Amino acid sequence: MEEKIYSVTEFNKMVKGYIDENPNFQEFFLKGELSGVTYYKSGHLYFTLKDKQSQIKCAAFNYKFKRIAEDLKEGDSVKIFGDVGFYEARGDFQVLVRHVQKEDKLGEMFAKLEKLKKDLEREGLFSPLFKKVLPKYPKAIGIVTAYTGAAFHDIVNTTRKRFENIDIYIYSAKVQGVGAKEEIVKGIETLNKIPEIDLIIAGRGGGSVEDLWAFNEEEVARAFFQSEKPIISAVGHEIDNLLSDLVADVRAATPTQAIEISIPVKKEIEKQLLEKEKRVKDSINRVIKKKKDEIKQLQSSYVLKNFIKAIEEKNQMLVSKEEKIEDIMKKIFRNKSHELEVCTEKIIALNPLNVLKRGYSITKIGDKVIKESSQVKLGDSIETTIKNGKIISRIEEII
Repeated sequence: MEEKIYSVTEFNKMVKGYIDENPNFQEFFLKGELSGVTYYKSGHLYFTLKDKQSQIKCAAFNYKFKRIAEDLKEGDSVKIFGDVGFYEARGDFQVLVRHVQKEDKLGEMFAKLEKLKKDLEREGLFSPLFKKVLPKYPKAIGIVTAYTGAAFHDIVNTTRKRFENIDIYIYSAKVQGVGAKEEIVKGIETLNKIPEIDLIIAGRGGGSVEDLWAFNEEEVARAFFQSEKPIISAVGHEIDNLLSDLVADVRAATPTQAIEISIPVKKEIEKQLLEKEKRVKDSINRVIKKKKDEIKQLQSSYVLKNFIKAIEEKNQMLVSKEEKIEDIMKKIFRNKSHELEVCTEKIIALNPLNVLKRGYSITKIGDKVIKESSQVKLGDSIETTIKNGKIISRIEEII
């Protein structure tokens, strides 16, 4: 087979001819994301159109005459209309753009966001039950933001003005664009592992909706929710709440406000402590003065001055009462002794033995004293007790 050897010019001419004659390369639509958008003073617009796997160079010559928007920017989703162009001199392949139409990427993003919000709300990620209370007097704070951004410097400056002794730990993270959500998540996880940190602030300054979108990502929202330390979402924006705002323990309108609501002013604390110290001292002094006044009153009182005399009087009264009690006891004893003597005499008088001494006797039948004749019958044996003995008799007649 004969070798075909072309010059570069011949080859490029052949390629251009093929492209120009192929209807598939003329008047078609392409959809993708803008990158490297550059407007030149010459009136030409250059950019790259890309998707997840490929990219292609594009040029819109005299774009103003084609009514192409002048606010195209990095990341915009667009649909373009044009033709394939091949520049022979340099062998450049590009799309010659006739028209650019912005895709409603933002609307699509918000639609997905609303669905995600509903899903996370059902899971309870927005519930007040899981909101942690910020420490009243934090000793150290952790910051997740771009180290080179204005937000970081605002946080540091505001913190130093309010309480210069507080330690600040910074995890420098991308806060927009590719890789931002991963770095924000890593920053929150890393700061949670530092025991000294009392609370975390994650955020950034203001920007477009697209710039702030990393804080609407599901991974970032879950990192906020799973933070063991209290966390503040501090993203400067005026749009509706971001996911990080809804999930965080506290939401701040700006990074500066995050410091204002979490870090007390040292001078105010010192002032409050001095006021409390003064109130305590005043209270103690009032109590001491009151007690001193009471002691003085007691010292000048009649009771205290005549205390010994009052004791002597009380002793004398006690002696008098003791004497009265002794007299009463003696009188009671005499009365009881007399009553005892009377009782004794009565008992003696009623003693059966004494009755027998006076000539009386007692007659029994068995163990029973005979009081009536009906108690015995003829032939019964009876016993009669007299002063100096007993007489045994038999009943022969009952009258």
